[in-house]
Amino acid sequence: MKKISFRSGLFVSVLCSVILFACKKNEKVTDPNSPEAIIAASESMAIPGSVELPANAPNGNERVVTFYAVGVQKYKAQEIAGSSPVAYQWAFVAPQADLYDATNKKVGTHSAGPDWQLSPTDSMFGQAFTPARTATGGDNNIDWLLLMPKQGKTPTGIFADVSYVQRLFTKGGKAPATPPTSATDVIDVGYTAIYRFSKQK
Repeated sequence: MKKISFRSGLFVSVLCSVILFACKKNEKVTDPNSPEAIIAASESMAIPGSVELPANAPNGNERVVTFYAVGVQKYKAQEIAGSSPVAYQWAFVAPQADLYDATNKKVGTHSAGPDWQLSPTDSMFGQAFTPARTATGGDNNIDWLLLMPKQGKTPTGIFADVSYVQRLFTKGGKAPATPPTSATDVIDVGYTAIYRFSKQK
C-alpha cells in the first residue's frame, strides 16, 4: 500500500513540474526597453496642454496609430550673422529614424519633410501650427510637438484621415552645447520619441 502511495505521489509531483514548466515557457517576457513596452508605458503618462489634442467637441478624437522612433536628428554648421571673427552655430537639418509598432516590428521611416512613410501608399508630411505648439523635452531632449498635415500634401493609406501628429516622450536629439568650429561641420545626435497619429471623429 505504501509503495502504491509513493508511486502516486511521485507521478503527481512530476505532472505538476511539467505543467509548471509549460506555463513558464509560455509566459511572455517583455523587454522594458522594447518598442512594445515603451509605447504601452507612454499611454499612462501625462501630456502638457500645449501639445495635447484639441477637444473637438462633441465627438473628440480617435487614435489612428502609434509608433516608436529610433534614430538621429541631423545638424550642420551655420555662420552666425555679423560675428567677427566668424563663429558658427548648429542648425537643424532633418530627422532620420526607423519606426516601430507595438509588436516590436520595424514598419517604416521618419525623415526630412518631416515625413513618415510605411510604404509607397502609406505616407504623410507634417507641418507646425502657427503659433507653434511645443513643450520642452528637458535636459538634452528635443521638444515635444503637436503638428498637422502639411498643406498641399495629402496623407495617404493608413494616414489618410490623420488630423494631428504628436511627438512625445523624447530622449536625446538636441544639438550639442559646444558649437561647430568650421563651416563644414555636421553632426548626428541620437534620439527616440513616440509619434501619435490621431483624427477627428
